[in-house]
Amino acid sequence: MSDHVLAIAALAVVFTVATITSVHMGALAIVAAFVTGSLFFGQSADDLFGGFPGDLFVVLVGVTFLFAIARNNGTVDWLVQASTRAVRGRIALIPWVLFLVTATLTAVGAVVPAAVAIVAPIGAGFATRYRINPVLMGLFIINGASAGGFSPISVFGSITNGVVSRNGIPGNPALLFAASFVFNVLLCLVVFALFGGRGLLGRRVGDEGTAAVPPQPGSGGTASSSPAPKSAGAPAGGGGAVALAPAPAVSAVEPELRLDRVRALTLLGLLSLVLGALVFDLHVGLLALTVTVVLSLVSPESSKGAVDRCAWSTVLLVCGIVTFVAMMERIGTISYLGTEVAGIGTPLLGALLICAIGAVVSAFASTTGILGALIPLAVPFLLAGEVGAVGLVIALAISSSVVDSSPVSTSGALVTASVPETERETVFRRLMVWGFSMAVVAPPVTWLLFVAPGWL
Repeated sequence: MSDHVLAIAALAVVFTVATITSVHMGALAIVAAFVTGSLFFGQSADDLFGGFPGDLFVVLVGVTFLFAIARNNGTVDWLVQASTRAVRGRIALIPWVLFLVTATLTAVGAVVPAAVAIVAPIGAGFATRYRINPVLMGLFIINGASAGGFSPISVFGSITNGVVSRNGIPGNPALLFAASFVFNVLLCLVVFALFGGRGLLGRRVGDEGTAAVPPQPGSGGTASSSPAPKSAGAPAGGGGAVALAPAPAVSAVEPELRLDRVRALTLLGLLSLVLGALVFDLHVGLLALTVTVVLSLVSPESSKGAVDRCAWSTVLLVCGIVTFVAMMERIGTISYLGTEVAGIGTPLLGALLICAIGAVVSAFASTTGILGALIPLAVPFLLAGEVGAVGLVIALAISSSVVDSSPVSTSGALVTASVPETERETVFRRLMVWGFSMAVVAPPVTWLLFVAPGWL
């Protein structure tokens, strides 16, 4: 058995064991990297630690810590109220507004994880307060980030178009952006239909059964993070949507929160996070921790218990998987897969397999890295003219980005970390199912739309 086959088999074992047992997947991935790396691949401990995503660790901890403070002092609730007023109480419009906000952030240059990190906690506040399925809200935010991610000035777009240009492949940046945006809008229509969106139509804040959950005692002014009990007779996990009980009998008019000094400073900190990430290209995790420390000094009461609300389980999960995939990249497994596919004699089949590899690997690793690695592998038969270059680049870009909803990918992990702790397991499992269904569905669909017809 070659090293590459062994590494792929080990990754499959990690997912299988973690799925059928209670062993934490992140811890298991780190152990698998240590055992296989030491015994079979000549990897030292320093090599393995070199693949640990320290920057991703800081992003996950910093952002979840900051928004834990924002929840404690009521800033998230204030933002929820303000945004609800902006859509005039139409609950069905809230996910679409957040889709557009996230798409705008990535389209103007925000990296996808930074945009999701900024918007996901606010979306989780909406979902909790107005009884919107958190999976629906999270997928709208992730898809919004992907929709804007391939604009000519965005990070994904710049990388993709740069790789295309450097390899002498014909490109069409405007069509790439438009195709990605439209595909993600259509994907959101499917999400809206599958995860309870139809039940939001016609609902307004204050209507019977849609009143907001009132702040609970000792919650610091935030909505209760306890999940609604399942409706009587609802099947466990049925329909792929979180079962929501009718809203409790509370006042239809929610007390309006006041923008006090602490909330104003928190908003200023959040604005600094956005501007720092977008305008000054500062690391979102380090900036989030900086804002967190300042807020803790200004308002110690807001930081009480906040560090315990950091999504430590999610942090270990994502960092463990990424550490293992980094080892696979070092030993050349990812390049091996791409080279094997590129050598297939049937160009159309090779194009489909490259899209499939991009989707599967991107579900675990960096979409940015996948785009930069797989496009060059397709150069031989792209230059031969047997497959449309623009069509394949679009198909690969979409296939590699829509799987970011996987909870072991950065965007999915950020969404999972943003929801209340009692809902994280449910959201994790449903994002896992959706993310890997995208890895199966997106490659053939994009291949049929953009590659097989040969019109691009």
